[in-house]
Amino acid sequence: MSGPLRLTGSPASGGYAEGPIFRLDRDTASYVLKGSATAEAQALKAAIQAASDQLAALASASTGDAADMLEFQLAMLADDSLSGPAFDAINAGTPADKAWSDALAEQIAGYEAADDEYFRARAADLKDIRQQVLDALTSAGDRTAPPGAILFGEDIAPTRFLATDWSAGGGIALSNGSSASHVAMLARSRGVPMVVGLGSAGMDIAGLALLDAEHGGIVLRPTEGDIDGFRKSSKAYGERRRRAEDGVMKPAATENGVPVRVLVNVADPADVDRIDIASCDGVGLMRTEFLFGKQLPDEETQYRAYRKVLEWADGKPVTIRTIDAGGDKPVPGFTVEEGNPFLGLRGIRLSLARPEVFRVQIRALLRAAVDGNLKVMFPMISVPEEYTRAAALFAEEAKNLGEAGQPHAMPPLGIMVEVPSVAIAPELFSNVAFFSIGSNDLTQYVMAAARDNTAVAALNSVTNTAVLRLIAAVTAFGLLHDIPVSLCGDAGGDPTAIPHLLKAGLRDLSVVPAQLALAKAAIAGVSI
Repeated sequence: MSGPLRLTGSPASGGYAEGPIFRLDRDTASYVLKGSATAEAQALKAAIQAASDQLAALASASTGDAADMLEFQLAMLADDSLSGPAFDAINAGTPADKAWSDALAEQIAGYEAADDEYFRARAADLKDIRQQVLDALTSAGDRTAPPGAILFGEDIAPTRFLATDWSAGGGIALSNGSSASHVAMLARSRGVPMVVGLGSAGMDIAGLALLDAEHGGIVLRPTEGDIDGFRKSSKAYGERRRRAEDGVMKPAATENGVPVRVLVNVADPADVDRIDIASCDGVGLMRTEFLFGKQLPDEETQYRAYRKVLEWADGKPVTIRTIDAGGDKPVPGFTVEEGNPFLGLRGIRLSLARPEVFRVQIRALLRAAVDGNLKVMFPMISVPEEYTRAAALFAEEAKNLGEAGQPHAMPPLGIMVEVPSVAIAPELFSNVAFFSIGSNDLTQYVMAAARDNTAVAALNSVTNTAVLRLIAAVTAFGLLHDIPVSLCGDAGGDPTAIPHLLKAGLRDLSVVPAQLALAKAAIAGVSI
C-alpha cells in the first residue's frame, strides 16, 4: 500500500513521538519441546520462577500504584490454583507452553466476560502473567524495543511498560486499550505519549510513525509534509510545556485573576521526594493502599509514612484518605471475594466491618496529626451513618491515646463525594469538615460506564452535563454552608476538563505531580 496511513483514536497521555513502529504482538521465538512430561514440568516451573524474579525486581524499583499492581501479580503467580491445571495437562502429555496458555486462557475468558470492572482488571493481570511466563519459556522476553520506538499492539502489559527504557523518547499506540488503564496512568505520570482505540490491529503496521497523543492519532508512511507539520506541532507542544514548567512555582490563578488552589495526589511517601512543596498548595489526596501489601501494616509503620509527608508539606494541608480497599484494589487478609466488588464491601464499608484493622490506622493518623496540617477523609461514603460511625471510632481512639499519655490531635474529618447518593443530597452530610469529589468513581457510577471499557469510553466523561451538574450542586452547597469542596480525581489534571470544573464552581483541584504544570497553565487560560 502506498501513501500515508492515518489512524484516529483517543489520547491517553499527552505528547508527541516520532520513531519506528515496534510490534508488541510479533513473535520472534518458538517453543522447543523437552521430550518428556517431567522435563516439560521442570521447564514451566523454571519459567514461572523467572517471571516471578522479574516481577520482584520491577516491584523493588517501583512505588505507589505500580508497586501495588506488581505485588498483586506476584501473589497471583505464586498461587498454586493458577498453575495447577497447567501441570495436570503436562502430566497428560501436553507441552508446557500450550498447557500454560490453555490454563490461563480459560480463566481469562471468564474474567473478560464479567460485567464489572474489577474482574476485567484482573483479566488484564492474568494476560500479563501468561505472557511473561510464555516469554520465559521461549526466550521471547529478550526482545527489546529500539530506543525511541513507538510500541504498537492491541494492548500493552503494565510490566512491559515498566521494563521499557523511556529515556530516549518513544510512545505507545494501541488498537484497543483504555485511557483509564493501569498503563495509561503510568504513562501520564512519566510523560510517555500514548494513544488508545486506534483499531486496525490486523493491518501491516510497520516503518516510521508519527504519534500525536495531544489530539489522538498516528500517521504511518508519512510524507515530508506530514513530518514537517508534525515537528512544528511537537515543537509548539514542547514550548507550551516549557512555559508551563516555568510557571509551576507561581500560585495558580485564572486569566482574570481568580485564585485556584492546586494540590498534588500522592500514592506513596517516596513520591514527595521528587516534588518541591513550593510548587503546590499541599496534598489533596494521599492514598494509603500502598501500606497494605502482603500483610497488614502495624501502627508504627503507618505513623512513620504519614509523618514523612506531613513534615515535607511544611505546614501546608495534607489530606490522607483512609484505606480504600476493595473494588480493583484487593488486600490479602482484609478484602473479601464478592460477585460484584465495585458495589460491595469496599472503602469505608470494609473499614467499618473490620474495626480491628481500622482502629490501627486511626491511631496512626491521630498521632501523625501533631506533626503537620493533617486532614482525613473517608472513601465510598454513601449514607450519613457511615460518617457518624467512623467519626465515633476516631473519638474513641483519641480518648484511648489521651489516657495512655500518647501525643495526638483530632484532624478535620471529611468525606469523598464519589457515590451519587452523596452528590444528590449533600445536605445530609452538612456536619462533615469538607467534601472531596472523586471524579473517577462519581463519573463511572453516574454514567454506568466502566472506566476501563473502550466500548463505552465516550460515555465515561466528567464533562457530561449530568456529572457536571452534580459537581456544581455539591460545590454550591459547600459554598453556602462554609464547607470546603475540592476535586482529587483524574479530571483535576485534565486541561480539557479544567475549564468545565472551574465554571462549575471548583477552586480547589488535586492532580498527579506530572500534571501540575499543565494544570496551572490550563487554569491561567480560563476566564470566569
